Amino acid sequence: MSPVPVPSLPGIGRRENLRDRIREALRAAIISGKLEPGVVYSAPALGAQLGVSPTPVREAMLDLVKGGLVVPHPNKGFRITEMSEEDLDNLAAVRLLIEPPTVRDAVAVIPAEDIPELRTMAQAIVDAAERGDLVGYIEADHVFHLTLLGYSRNRFLVDVVSDLRSQTRLLGLTPLLESGMLGRSAAEHHELLDFIEARDASGAELLMHRHIGHVRGLWARGAKEAP
Repeated sequence: MSPVPVPSLPGIGRRENLRDRIREALRAAIISGKLEPGVVYSAPALGAQLGVSPTPVREAMLDLVKGGLVVPHPNKGFRITEMSEEDLDNLAAVRLLIEPPTVRDAVAVIPAEDIPELRTMAQAIVDAAERGDLVGYIEADHVFHLTLLGYSRNRFLVDVVSDLRSQTRLLGLTPLLESGMLGRSAAEHHELLDFIEARDASGAELLMHRHIGHVRGLWARGAKEAP
């Protein structure tokens, strides 16, 4: 299978840990479907889109190989792995077992002085949706949710959820963006913080159930499934 042209991806810019930044940008592009399942992409082509040399792209892609997101094709590039509908359903089912009760338990221990910083993280998700940046949206969403789960003080749980989120595919985000509905979904993060600030653990847990349900419904398949 020959490498194909790469879709437009945002430049990485100059960052201290370039490899990590590239890895996370590519991970987000895979989750959102900007890098298509089953397609082989070359490191030089990806590097050109990101504004970096091929070497750190190859290094970042090798990190993603370990996570099962891509498969190397010698002398060609990296193929984006495909996930079946059953696989994605199972991923969401495991997340539902872990994330809502963890957020529920975290409500009582999140310090009030941390809320403004969490609001800033939630607003970054909204801002990315408003400017049509799907990669930025997924990166900001990833940071927000793993930060919340971090209040459990269970790094193994956070690592498991991080891996589950990375394996998820949200191919319906593009039609949601085009329909203007992604901004409304992004606002749920502020709603979740409202429950946390009010110390409403049950409300936070229920919202997390709904939020993850979107992964296999609205966010997975797009605006056509909106009520």
